[in-house]
Amino acid sequence: MASAIPQWHQVDQHRFETEIVPAGRPVVLKGLVADWPLVRKGLESVESLVDYLQVFNPGTQIEYLTGDASIKGRFFYNDRMTGENFRRVQATFADALRLLLAGTHEAAPPALAIQALSMRRHLPDLSQHNSMALPPPGTYPTMWISNAALVAAHYDCKNNIACVAAGRRRFTLFPPEQLENLYIGPLHNTPQGAPISMVDVTNLDLQRFPKYAAAHAAAQVAELEPGDAIYIPYMWWHAVQSLAPFNLLVNYWWNKLPRSDGPPYTALMHAIIAVGSLPPAQRAIWQQQFEHFVFHSHGDPGAHLTPEGRGVLGPMTDAQFEQMMSKVLQVMLAEQQR
Repeated sequence: MASAIPQWHQVDQHRFETEIVPAGRPVVLKGLVADWPLVRKGLESVESLVDYLQVFNPGTQIEYLTGDASIKGRFFYNDRMTGENFRRVQATFADALRLLLAGTHEAAPPALAIQALSMRRHLPDLSQHNSMALPPPGTYPTMWISNAALVAAHYDCKNNIACVAAGRRRFTLFPPEQLENLYIGPLHNTPQGAPISMVDVTNLDLQRFPKYAAAHAAAQVAELEPGDAIYIPYMWWHAVQSLAPFNLLVNYWWNKLPRSDGPPYTALMHAIIAVGSLPPAQRAIWQQQFEHFVFHSHGDPGAHLTPEGRGVLGPMTDAQFEQMMSKVLQVMLAEQQR
């Protein structure tokens, strides 16, 4: 049975950095952004919120996702998994908002979502009037706007604070160790970039996905109102339901470790190709190699080397990192050409 995500009140930056982040567990930050003008406008009316947003947009073009009402807001694969059950449309930000606003007056509007909108680019001054001090300096927010929708469980290679500015959102979170019970979809073909779970958390099918019962038992759930926020730690799986006819969320991603977003997933994909199809005996040998050199299961694998001789087994400057990545790319290209 899923459990409720703990709620914290009146969290300041010191408490966040010294208590919440080190614990590595999700928390609801109750009322964290309740004083935002965005939140107040949304509580007035959807029309007031849309008018407020348009003041800050310089007329930019954006991409939004849309699908037939029959998909019930679940932006996902098509039935044969050869593509997606939605399409991508280019439009002005104002036009997309007008479509969303019009849909609030329809019984079954088409599914529509603006996802991961860069506020720095499309709403450059909005964050000055709707700020929050918990993320590290230099963390730029993104915005998500939709009607009723469901985003399948996925992970981010970053810490995440997601703030509900309008509507309601239900978050279902799973710890990283539930990977094997979430029935992950194709790694080479993902609807929005990150691998996703094939399980619909709103319509469980345990006959098709029996191991999901264990994930469901380990799940943590929270329903957020306007002004609430949630902290989602690095690599925690999360499915997100937007529950109102018009929903707006602002989130902040960050990772203090340099060069951490991208290379781990790229390495996983390459390891699957290079190692996953080897005979079991050879795969077991490479498992030992990974345990020793990557996961440091036996301690520091480069402890016996001089600082100058450690190479990839020691700290690298940005220039050294770029040099090593270039070498890796050269090897991969050479293998491809054989």
